[in-house]
Amino acid sequence: MKKLLSLVLALTMILALGAFGPTASADESYTVGICQLVQHVALDAATQGFIDALTEELGDAVTFDNQNASGDISTCATICNNFAASGVDLILANATPALQAAVAATDTIPVLGTSITEYGVALDIDDFNGVVGGNVSGTSDLAPLDQQAQMVVDLFPEAKTAGILYCSSEANSVYQAKVVKDELEAKGLTVVVSTFADSNDVAAVTQALCDEVDVIYIPTDNTAASCTEAISNVAEPAGIPIIAGEEGLAKGCAVATLSINYYDLGVTTGKMAAKILKGEADISTMPIEYFPNPVKKYVPEFAEAFGLEFSDDYVAVE
Repeated sequence: MKKLLSLVLALTMILALGAFGPTASADESYTVGICQLVQHVALDAATQGFIDALTEELGDAVTFDNQNASGDISTCATICNNFAASGVDLILANATPALQAAVAATDTIPVLGTSITEYGVALDIDDFNGVVGGNVSGTSDLAPLDQQAQMVVDLFPEAKTAGILYCSSEANSVYQAKVVKDELEAKGLTVVVSTFADSNDVAAVTQALCDEVDVIYIPTDNTAASCTEAISNVAEPAGIPIIAGEEGLAKGCAVATLSINYYDLGVTTGKMAAKILKGEADISTMPIEYFPNPVKKYVPEFAEAFGLEFSDDYVAVE
């Protein structure tokens, strides 16, 4: 009778545990590879948010292999190929070239993107419906582009010509530039689009653009974000204000932005990763997640230089 009772109790415990879905064993461990395109404020914050959130969920069970490609796209491919060869449990791809490299490297290891503006553009998916499918999902840093264009008009109502500046090799920058160009032209501005190939010609391209326009818009562009000092050193003396696509970029060279919080975006991505690793979610059905409430922000240093004052719905960048 005692043996029968013990068997019933044991079976009850197993069924109770099974009701909550798959759980990792106590000694299970995970290795997560992180490929970050380049070091700058926004991407650094997203990576840190991801690490903090996943560590909070899994503790010592997770180990991170955090690699930075230093802005070199071919290095992204090398990093991701190495992750695939070593059999990491999940890859975080931070920025579009990193995501493209990760997707090319593996179709079996879960890949989460973050700081990706538009997944349909990044992965060449026609009629993208919000779910990548396969082994890919993630988070987007897209802020409302129509509102960013409106910010240009609201802050600089006397401007007749607007410039758009970005790196030609970043697919998501191309996408943002097109949308904002159409928005600004619909508002009656003449738009001049200027691109640079890499960090080596940023200053020269910026100078040429400053000679033609009254205000400049820079989208969420990783190369630009890593070259803000060079951009500012040209634009500020020329008296040309800049509106930026995100806060980290704005801190270095712009008067204002409508920006998401990249650390929080990383946290969201880390929570997605935890669900995947613990078997609580199927990445092939996970929709891309977006930051819900972008915030209008201004940079006091640059605002003062251009004599601008901001309404209460703007928050100062610290």
